[in-house]
Amino acid sequence: MHMNTDTHTQLITLCEFYAAHMNISHWRVSYLARKDGQFFKRLTEGKSCTLKTAAFVLNWFAENWPEDLEWPEDIPRPTQKGAAA
Repeated sequence: MHMNTDTHTQLITLCEFYAAHMNISHWRVSYLARKDGQFFKRLTEGKSCTLKTAAFVLNWFAENWPEDLEWPEDIPRPTQKGAAA
């Protein structure tokens, strides 16, 4: 099963915010999140990924998001694994 358009847009948006804030390239974000420097390039070209991959990348952003950068309001943030209840 493949991700929907909203998830596709959310992943690209998170990449753009993160890359700009950290002053790194989309290739570097792709490599950090997926060990695949072409991941976000493929998404911006209109290609897709599986729901499992999308969930993994969303969780990576949630776990690695800079404290001094506000998470985009229109994107639901995954609950961090292992967070204190």
